[in-house]
Amino acid sequence: MVTTLKLGVLWQNYFTMANKQKGQEEILHKLNIQALNSMQEEALTCIESNSNTIILSATGTGKTLAFTLPLLNTLSTHSKEIQALILVPSRELAIQIEQVIRSMGSGYKVNAVYGGRSMSKDKIELKHLPAILIGTPGRIADHFSNNRFSKDSIKTLILDEFDKSLEVGFEYDMRGIINQLSGLNKRILTSATQSIKIPDFVGIKDPKTINYLGAHVSKLTVKTVISPSRNKLNTLLHLLNHIGQEQGLIFCNLKDSIQGVSSFLESKHIKHGCFNGGMEQKDRERSLIKFRNGTNQLLIATDLAARGIDVPEMKFIIHYELPLLKEEFIHRNGRTARVAAKGTAYVIKWKNEALPKFIKNAALQDISKQAIRKPIFWETLFISGGRKDKISKGDIAGLFLKQGGLTKDQLGLIELKQDCAFVAIPVSIADSLVSKLNNTRLKKKKVRITIL
Repeated sequence: MVTTLKLGVLWQNYFTMANKQKGQEEILHKLNIQALNSMQEEALTCIESNSNTIILSATGTGKTLAFTLPLLNTLSTHSKEIQALILVPSRELAIQIEQVIRSMGSGYKVNAVYGGRSMSKDKIELKHLPAILIGTPGRIADHFSNNRFSKDSIKTLILDEFDKSLEVGFEYDMRGIINQLSGLNKRILTSATQSIKIPDFVGIKDPKTINYLGAHVSKLTVKTVISPSRNKLNTLLHLLNHIGQEQGLIFCNLKDSIQGVSSFLESKHIKHGCFNGGMEQKDRERSLIKFRNGTNQLLIATDLAARGIDVPEMKFIIHYELPLLKEEFIHRNGRTARVAAKGTAYVIKWKNEALPKFIKNAALQDISKQAIRKPIFWETLFISGGRKDKISKGDIAGLFLKQGGLTKDQLGLIELKQDCAFVAIPVSIADSLVSKLNNTRLKKKKVRITIL
């Protein structure tokens, strides 16, 4: 009898592991990932066998996948309550994680809530509770204080970019949220830097730390560009003309600086977007969309864009204004030279300006050689229908390929949102395509199609 029971347990464990492996392979296939990296493999094992885990790994090494894969294995298909809470410091990171988990096709409902979007949208989505809730501290604290759902079934807490979300400005909300999670049995913290003491209220005891910060061999090159004038705009222009047509980020310290750079680039007919905390959430999202799909070559941003935004791999970033802290420098640079790719961080400094001590080995860059700048190929169209209208990416592709007469090469990135969608198409046919397709039916909805 004992032998039979042991065999039964062994077979049950075997089938459980086999199903997990199969599920993992299906998810990686959907994400177009060949295999997990070393950090992700170690995180998967560690998180499953430990109550408290800290993951330290450079930006772009796949920390989101590292914690979501083992998280999915902890969820119950029978529960109709929230089982996992992911707290993040920015709206963009919340949106990005939500998109990654949805792309996995796990079958579990996931929602992101954050300040800057309508509370009524939150309430509608939370009528049917997700298994995984992602949110910024302020918005989650609001939902908690108004008791909009039960917290009893939340067993897993994840603090992504915890070095930012545990800063002083977030402490009150974070403490209030975590103190209400009485049923936690697993805590996971992630960061790309190791620069903060974890407060006692987080409740993380004897954690297992996975530290890959030194393991990532960066292929980042840091270059210094000298500006003869305190006003660096002309030097920025020469640098951009030297770099050519690659996509990149231009970092500024202040919103006013972004406006100044933007006005200058606009006068030179260089297409770009802006990104800072003072912008409406809708405008920030659309700026990222136009950058992702190639409508804009450049994104001018504050340090808000240094982490947690979903943008393509970039060959370069530019420090138009020097970062004030080493951590800011690290996170800005983390937007390029990600994983195995090469990248360059250009530091523009006035000739009489001293570089911070943390910027080392930054060789001078000669920008006298100018590249040929080609016109931007893509334009972005807005469609007034989305997921809530039962519209899929396939439906949109069908409309543009069949009724619009586009070839597959002319159909760029499609981004589908809850109540709208965005499509990249060639600039040369944008006006004629809008005239042809505006006010047509997509599924059962008559949609407006306009240039964004």
